[in-house]
Amino acid sequence: MKDYIVRATAAQGQIRAFAATTKEMVETARRAHDTSPVATAALGRLMTAGAMMGIMMKGDRNILTLQIKGDGPIGGITVTADSHGDVKGYVLNPEVMLPPSAAGKLDVGGAVGSGVLSVIRDLGLKDPYVGQIELQTGEIGDDLTYYFAVSEQTPSVVGLGVLMEKDNTVKQAGGFIIQLMPDAAEEVISNLEQKIAGVHSVTALLEAGNTPEMILEQLLGDMDLEILEHHGTRFYCNCDKDRVAKALISIGREELQKLIDEGEKVELNCHFCNSNYVFSVDEVKELYQQSR
Repeated sequence: MKDYIVRATAAQGQIRAFAATTKEMVETARRAHDTSPVATAALGRLMTAGAMMGIMMKGDRNILTLQIKGDGPIGGITVTADSHGDVKGYVLNPEVMLPPSAAGKLDVGGAVGSGVLSVIRDLGLKDPYVGQIELQTGEIGDDLTYYFAVSEQTPSVVGLGVLMEKDNTVKQAGGFIIQLMPDAAEEVISNLEQKIAGVHSVTALLEAGNTPEMILEQLLGDMDLEILEHHGTRFYCNCDKDRVAKALISIGREELQKLIDEGEKVELNCHFCNSNYVFSVDEVKELYQQSR
């Protein structure tokens, strides 16, 4: 099944909802960064959230960045997404290994630790919108639930999950975001709370064969659920040698001259997709000429 996101409403517009399946996206990221199981789970959860939050934006060039900086062994996680479902991301320590949590699951909270979650929306204005909260659990879904309530005053439930195979490939990945609109009635809120209380694991829902539509049907089916749109989503990095060359030019003529004087090829790495770009001395000389 190709990765995709479903956008829906329920209760005559009192609820808006998103659900996604992201197995291929997370597996692509795992292969690119050679992440450990717990690092794959942490990155996969944040990428899944980023995919759904990205399509909440309207502008073609709008960019969302989710960044976690924690004191746990994973160090930090950065994800960017656009309004078209393209997502990329990385963790600072992709090799982190931890024993399972008390519940016998991958200990994402332990890997992340305490710290801050930043949500940055570049909407093409003079300054980007920045929201920041202290991490509540490090489990990412809980932290984003808290973020929406505190920073955007939007009561929300964020469920995220990544399930690994024994060979450390991705078996299932996906999630949902359900949000109450300002005019939500008390009976709608109560009904939703009861439904959410019955959900213990996103990956269990996916492993049982539920599609994003079916997950929303379980949660909102008796509240006039209306599926509005389907969006494809994928791991995609727009880096290429030309972009990297422009970044290299930006370091300035003095630094470029130092690289030329060293007489060695220059190798640069893209954090987001782990691609390497090599520039010969002659190519660096060309960039030096272009920098005038």
